[in-house]
Amino acid sequence: MKFPGKRKSKHYFPVSLRDPLLLQQAQPDNEASPSWVVGIDQTLVDIEARVDDAFVERYGLSLGHSLVIEDDVAEALYQELVRENLITHQFAGGTIGNTMHNYSVLADDRSVLLGVMCNNITPGSYAYRYLGNTSSRTDLNYLQGVDGAIGRCFTLISEQGERTFAISPGHMNQLRPESIPEAVIAGASALVLTSYLVRCKPGEPMPQATMTAIGYAKKHNVPVVLTLGTKYVIADNPQWWRDFLKEHVSILAMNEEEALALTGESDPLLASNKALDWVDLVLCTAGPVGLYMAGYTEEEAKRKTQHPLLPGAIAEFNQYEFSRVMRLQDCQQPLRIFSHIAPYMGGPEKIMNTNGAGDGALAALLHDITANNYHRSNVPNSSKHKFNWLTYSSLAQVCKYANRVSYQVLNQHSPRLTRGLPEREDSLEEAYWER
Repeated sequence: MKFPGKRKSKHYFPVSLRDPLLLQQAQPDNEASPSWVVGIDQTLVDIEARVDDAFVERYGLSLGHSLVIEDDVAEALYQELVRENLITHQFAGGTIGNTMHNYSVLADDRSVLLGVMCNNITPGSYAYRYLGNTSSRTDLNYLQGVDGAIGRCFTLISEQGERTFAISPGHMNQLRPESIPEAVIAGASALVLTSYLVRCKPGEPMPQATMTAIGYAKKHNVPVVLTLGTKYVIADNPQWWRDFLKEHVSILAMNEEEALALTGESDPLLASNKALDWVDLVLCTAGPVGLYMAGYTEEEAKRKTQHPLLPGAIAEFNQYEFSRVMRLQDCQQPLRIFSHIAPYMGGPEKIMNTNGAGDGALAALLHDITANNYHRSNVPNSSKHKFNWLTYSSLAQVCKYANRVSYQVLNQHSPRLTRGLPEREDSLEEAYWER
């Protein structure tokens, strides 16, 4: 487990490696410690290709729009792209798949992905690319085999740069409840889901499988994390989602558009505050404005920030951002805490891809939550575990880490990290590292 804390080389993990006093109480490194996360996803591959307008028309697509296509159309389209050598990129996709991969790259530790995968995989195919583009630390052993295609999302770019999307679900929603392993969820630090999982065609087993997983998570007191996916899914029935969050979800990840659809608040800070009526911790990315987080801490253990107090719809909202987060059920006297950070380095000069920035931020948050469980199991008597904290770091520190990972993703073409963050940031002056 790589330590997710301050981005400085003087911070080591586990702490027992550097502190002889802690050696006496540290437990031996335990592979069975609760230091993994598990996610359920609609396994799909993003396929990007350059085509002419005639190609778009030939397959009955609408230029510049997004359409769902049947499996036979998708297969014919894919075969023509391969035959004519039109494919420019093939990436493993899916919001939870991206998050599990990014978590494993950041933490250099295990994540578990649940979903479906083709029984027959040929070298060079899209399913082959999916496996090849996923971290070797992501455990794919629990994927359910299907006879047919996984999901494919075709991005067809015209000569004028217009993007047309063709989505083929394939068998991605055929995950069955009996394919959900209770033991894997019972030992996890978090169960990670997306709103798409409970919105499928009638008769598809994915929603039932998702609710089975949520049942196991509740039974074993594992936090359920939900990422909202898209504003259109939420705007369809906001009240249904509010009830779903209150009943099933502990941690919510969203962007400012999804936040508006869910809460009716256009201000990300007010939207995050409103979401705390239903969940324990909120991560809200707000594009060029940066990133907000909101959560609960224990009144007795609150810590004042050393950063400047920020103006906003809630005055001086970041006053206690140096506090660590707890689940509401674990608080005696709960206090709402908030933090905000502007885009790292002012944001990238050129944004290569906005697809996975939120997934990257969520992976950083999951890393911090899992590091807390890892530390508690290895150094149980540490003063860091006087309260039943959810995160290892303060809200401000998690914000900083999530923001840095988002920047890394925005700076590259793929929504998946190819390597972890640098041990030392080149952008920071030497004096910072000497402190």
